[in-house]
Amino acid sequence: MKVLVIGSGGREHAIAWSLVKSDKVDQLYAWPGNPGIAQIGECVEGSVEDLDGILAFVEAHDIDLTVIGPEVPLCMGLADKLENAGHKVFGPRQKAATLEGSKAFSKDFMARHNIPTAKYEEVTELSDAYEKLSEFSYPVVIKADGLAAGKGVVIAENETVAKETLKEMLSGEILGGAGKKVVLEEFLKGFECSLLCFTDGQTIVPMVSAKDHKQIYDNNKGPNTGGMGSVSPNPFLQEEVEATFRKDILDPFMKGLAEDQMDYRGVVFIGLMVDQGKAKVLEFNVRFGDPETQAILMRLDSDLFDIMWACANKKLKDVEVKWSNDTVTCVVLASGGYPGNYEKGEVITGLDQLDDDIVVFHAGTALKDGQLVTNGGRVLNICNKGKDLTSTREKVYQAIEKIHFDGMYCRKDIGLH
Repeated sequence: MKVLVIGSGGREHAIAWSLVKSDKVDQLYAWPGNPGIAQIGECVEGSVEDLDGILAFVEAHDIDLTVIGPEVPLCMGLADKLENAGHKVFGPRQKAATLEGSKAFSKDFMARHNIPTAKYEEVTELSDAYEKLSEFSYPVVIKADGLAAGKGVVIAENETVAKETLKEMLSGEILGGAGKKVVLEEFLKGFECSLLCFTDGQTIVPMVSAKDHKQIYDNNKGPNTGGMGSVSPNPFLQEEVEATFRKDILDPFMKGLAEDQMDYRGVVFIGLMVDQGKAKVLEFNVRFGDPETQAILMRLDSDLFDIMWACANKKLKDVEVKWSNDTVTCVVLASGGYPGNYEKGEVITGLDQLDDDIVVFHAGTALKDGQLVTNGGRVLNICNKGKDLTSTREKVYQAIEKIHFDGMYCRKDIGLH
C-alpha cells in the first residue's frame, strides 16, 4: 500500500513512524513532512491548504490511503474532496470537522445530545459580551470560536482581564477572524484529561489515556501553548472514572453523530475535566492531539495501518486494537520566546549522541546548508518507553542534556502533579 500523511509536525512524524512499521505499507509520503519524516519516507513540498494540489498528487501516485494530520485541511473539506473523487481517507468530513472548527457549533452539539459540559454563552457583540459576563463567576473561560492553533483560550481571573480579552478577540486585534465570535464558559475545577478514540462513525474504540501539559512554564503557569509534553498512561486518572466515559460521553457522542448525519472516520480527541469522579467535556478535536499522539502511539501493539484502513472502510469492529502496558514520557523542546515571538534557523546539535531507547520526533525543524535547524515554536519531542513513569522521565531528561540549540527551553515537570 502507498500512504500519504498530511502535515509537518511531531504528531505527523509519530503517525508516519507507526505506519512504516506495518508490513502492508510499501511507500510512505508526507505533504509537506519534515526532516525527521524524510528519514523514513518521501517528503513532498506543498501547503496543507492546497486541496487541489493534494488531490492531484493522490491521483498521480495512486495513493491507497491519505491520513490527514492537522485540523485546518479537515475543516476546509480535504476529506470530502478526496472521498468524492473515490479515494480512501482517514479523517472526518467537513461537517463533522466543524466540531473543532467552531466552539459554538461544538457546544450546541453537546447541549442537544446531553453530553456533560460547562455552562456557556456565545457572543458576537462587545456590549452583549460585557452583559453576559455578569452571569459567570471568576475565573471565567473565554474561547475564540474559530481555529487558533491551541491559543484561543484565555482563563480570565477578574473582570478587568475578561473585558480586555473580549475587546481584543471580538475586534480581531488578536487571533483575527477566529475571535469574531466568542464563547464565554464556566470555569471547571479538577484535572484535565485527554481521551482519544478511533471511530468509523459506527464503532468507537478508546485509546489508552494520556496527560498533556498545556501551559508554558512549570507548575502550569503562563500562557497556553500547543502542548509542552505528555505522558501515557495518565497518572492521575482513576480506573473507576475511566469506566464511566463510554456511558456518559462516548455513547451520546456516537448517537449525536448518527442523528446529525455526520460522516466521521478518523480520530476524535475529547478534552475532559475530571472532578470528584465526574467528567465534563471541554472540547472536541477532530484529529490526533499533539503531543499526546507521540506518547500514545508508542504504546500501540496493533498495526496502525490496519486500524486506519478499517476506519476508512467502516469496518473498525473487525479489528482488535492492542496496547502495551508500558509508560511513555514525551517532553517538548521549544524555541525561546514560544508561544510568543521566537527565532528560527538555530542549529540543533546532540541528536547523534542519544541512546537507542530514546525516540525523537521532529516538530519544527528544517535542513539548511546540510544542518538541522529550528523552524517552529515546538522543535523536537524527546520520548522514552519503559516500565514506569520515574524511569522514563529520568531517561528523557538525561537525553535532553545532550541536545542543544540557542534559546532551547522545556518544562521540567512533565508527568508530575
